[in-house]
Amino acid sequence: MNVLEQGHGKLFMDPDPDNAREFFRKKKRKMDNKVMDLKTAVEKFVNDGDYLAIGGFGANRTPVSACHEIVRQGRKNMGFAGHTSTHDMEILSAGKVYNRIDVAYVVGLEARGLSTCSRQYLESGHVEITEWSNYSLTARLKAAAMGVPYIPVRNLMGTDTLKYSAAKIADCPFTGKKLTLMPALYPDIAIIHVHEADIYGNARFKGIAVSDIDLANAAKRVIITTERLISHDEITRDPSSTRIPYYVVDAVCEEPFGAYPGTMPYEYFSDEEHLKEWLEVEKDSEKFQVFLKKNIYDCKDHEEYISRNGGAKKRRELRAKEMLL
Repeated sequence: MNVLEQGHGKLFMDPDPDNAREFFRKKKRKMDNKVMDLKTAVEKFVNDGDYLAIGGFGANRTPVSACHEIVRQGRKNMGFAGHTSTHDMEILSAGKVYNRIDVAYVVGLEARGLSTCSRQYLESGHVEITEWSNYSLTARLKAAAMGVPYIPVRNLMGTDTLKYSAAKIADCPFTGKKLTLMPALYPDIAIIHVHEADIYGNARFKGIAVSDIDLANAAKRVIITTERLISHDEITRDPSSTRIPYYVVDAVCEEPFGAYPGTMPYEYFSDEEHLKEWLEVEKDSEKFQVFLKKNIYDCKDHEEYISRNGGAKKRRELRAKEMLL
């Protein structure tokens, strides 16, 4: 294949599907009870140096409780897929969890504003950065889920993003047309928040999937955090609603309001006041450290974090707001 152009960004993960298969071949696919508390799941499956990918989209259906636990446990030197990452990126930046990142949409919390913390950390010189678009990372996860080393697409061409990516432009062997080759992305660990799951890891979620189904199939290890556990009988009564199957899942953690302060579609709305508080307090480094101590490091779990920010009353308000919208 004739490579015409390529970006000079670093490729952080090996795109070779046969190397990935060596791992997947040994992965247990037995229908075992995988329920454990989140602290144990992070201790067991999230390691320093791993490449991490987070499910959800923006501040919607994001596993915030897991991000807090990763920071609380002091994980460092991780890779990170910045695939429409907003508040999750803010949390991981605050904990300086990652030292290399595939950037697509980061720093901004959408209409809420820009994260000072995320921006300063990316500009600190301590993070290796390779640029992509959101669609590029989607294509990379799709390639990994398919078990191929790359997917040909028609984006990034003629942009500076291509120059700072690790993609290549080549001639199509069938048509001679130019195509961008997106290398497969196999994360070491993925964490995905869902509405319901059984003890084996069969998971349901409502609303858009974004890349979560491909992510679950591409990642070497998968932690599911769920609003609630349901019976396996309930799963089998409506098998078509299962969007992530048990055999790709390594741990199931029941985390009610696990996306708080973000949105969980059809469950609860985002806590806009608290997200605004994050954005404001991080402008002052000393105040921000006090804020992090109160809201992450001194909290034993996500339940305590929520209780410090409105508790049951706030939960009721956010549930009611979601139902009205």
